[in-house]
Amino acid sequence: MNNQTTAQRRATLANTLNILIAFVVVSIIGIIVIPMPTFILDFLLVVNISLGITILVLTLFTHSVLDFLSFPTLLLVTTMIRLGLNISSTRLILTQGDAGRVIDTFGSFVAGDNYIVGAVLFIIIVIVQILVVTNGASRVAEVSARFTLDAMPGKQMAIDADLNSGLINEELAKTRRSNLEKEANFYGAMDGASKFVKGDAIAGIIITLINLIGGIIIHSLQGGYTITEAMAHFGQLTIGDGLVSQIPSLLISVASGVLVTRTANEKAFGDTIGGELFHTPQVMYIVATLLSIFALVPGFPFFPFILLATALVVAGYLVGESQKATAQEAKAQQQQAVTQLEAEPVDESASQFQVDRIAVEIGYGLIPLANEDQDSSMTDQIAAIRKQLSYELGILLNPIRIRDNLQMNQHDYVIKIKGNDVASGTLYPDKFLVVEPGGIEEEIDGIDAKEPAFGLDALWVTDKNKEIAELHDYTVVDPLTVLVTHVKEVMKQNADELLGRQEVKELLEGLKEQYNVVIDELIPDILQLGDVQKVLQRLLKEAVPITDLVTILETLADYGHATKDHETLTEYVRQALKRTIVKEHMDNQGTLNVITVHPDVEDRLASSIQKSTQGSIPVLQPQEVNQLFDSINQQSSMLTAQGMPFILLTSPKIRPAMRNLLSFNFPELSVLSLNEIPNECPIESAGMISMNN
Repeated sequence: MNNQTTAQRRATLANTLNILIAFVVVSIIGIIVIPMPTFILDFLLVVNISLGITILVLTLFTHSVLDFLSFPTLLLVTTMIRLGLNISSTRLILTQGDAGRVIDTFGSFVAGDNYIVGAVLFIIIVIVQILVVTNGASRVAEVSARFTLDAMPGKQMAIDADLNSGLINEELAKTRRSNLEKEANFYGAMDGASKFVKGDAIAGIIITLINLIGGIIIHSLQGGYTITEAMAHFGQLTIGDGLVSQIPSLLISVASGVLVTRTANEKAFGDTIGGELFHTPQVMYIVATLLSIFALVPGFPFFPFILLATALVVAGYLVGESQKATAQEAKAQQQQAVTQLEAEPVDESASQFQVDRIAVEIGYGLIPLANEDQDSSMTDQIAAIRKQLSYELGILLNPIRIRDNLQMNQHDYVIKIKGNDVASGTLYPDKFLVVEPGGIEEEIDGIDAKEPAFGLDALWVTDKNKEIAELHDYTVVDPLTVLVTHVKEVMKQNADELLGRQEVKELLEGLKEQYNVVIDELIPDILQLGDVQKVLQRLLKEAVPITDLVTILETLADYGHATKDHETLTEYVRQALKRTIVKEHMDNQGTLNVITVHPDVEDRLASSIQKSTQGSIPVLQPQEVNQLFDSINQQSSMLTAQGMPFILLTSPKIRPAMRNLLSFNFPELSVLSLNEIPNECPIESAGMISMNN
């Protein structure tokens, strides 16, 4: 409630301020048109002088032009205020021969009761303002605007590069782009706004001449003054009026020059000048010495020179002592830090002790394969398969660590997941692997081997025998491709282990910009992040890609209220992804070949299903399991020999249990339920499994 009240007060105050400023701007026309008493004119002239001083002081405390973006508009408003007051004072001078105490005091006190001296001062102020300050500020603004516009593409690219590299976030990038645009607009506006000040000075000269000549003519002809008296009186009023208007104008011109010549930093003008001008004691000592010499020269005033020289010596000594103290303090802190590092053990982060999600260790004989100087190194190839698998599976894969292990055989390699060995192989960098699906019939000299990714019979052959193998249409693979293919297959088979909560969170954050509704609805109100991770892992474990993550999340949001069981939720998701699942198993004619389950077997499995922490599992007698496996093995061997892709089709009730039962003995066999087959998909029965009594 208090916050709301405070916000309302701020809004009311801001609205009142806007109305007041609008009233002041519109009142400028009133100042020009409506005659004013001298006491009101005095008050407004004091306000004008105060405004000029305020603007100048304010520019001295700004850090960059972005702190005073309203300055060009303010320059126009203050110029119009000065012109309005100048016109009002001219009306009073010509009609009454009096323009108030402020103008009279400036004419008598500043000019020393000598309007000729006042005229000289007025001309000097105008010349300084037009030729020095205003022209310089206008030129700086023009050049700054040009350079800012020319540098904008490069700065935009630098912002985009920092954003892409992760050095800044999207919000900071937007702020920098906005500041860059504001800076360019400011200098462009200042280039034009400086013309207001120049025009104001010219108008001031013309108005001053009109006041002088018009006042003398009007009041001498009307008989109130003689020519000499009119010249003295109106000369003093005219010069006073000119000084009152041009001094605030000069203050604002200096402010504009200070503002456009400032460079952006974290310090105000005084701090910057003080820190840079009086930073080096040696400079102050040299200047003090020269001033002391000038003090001894006959004819020069001794006291001013020697006083300033003494002040510089004292200042140089104090600055030097301050710098020495700062240096000693920094040295002491550094020594203290070194002592602490020597006395205390190194504070290592927990991440340094954690194992990599996936890593490849190679023997020293395979190090040349990882040489980044060659056209296609191991690092490049593995980075490419990481990207490929990310597109195929829909997951963000961690970088794969490659390191040498001198304790291994020189030609061996090991693939590790979470620090544990999951696959290994042997490579010969100077040889090629020859593979033929039907077995190698042609007699070729080589080293017998197994293709590590798929377990096919193969030979390691020399470059000479490689040509013979290619002539007989054998598949010839270089050692780097063998390793990379093996790593890819291992990552596909263990994709569920590579998907942690952090990776799931990054996936969801990548979707949140476009699909924030389903994510906000699902997490954490319906399911936790860990629940989503478990479902995604179950899908990946059965080689179901999660590229359609939006459909997965929407399905979980639909059924998450009804159940929190991961296995059941996974079945719902699989049914939603039916087209994605089935298309991977169709033959060239677009038909799905299936092995069905005998109804008796389905009934037996359905009646024996038990739930565990790992999911549903049918509890069967050992002989029943052997009979089931023998039947599946017979059917799959026959279809594999024919080169026919197939799946095992079951009822939705037993699909998870059947898959869990077959996962160890038949890991490549896909088990689908009837609910996972689209209605338009043609099905061809290729066999049936049973348990013989």
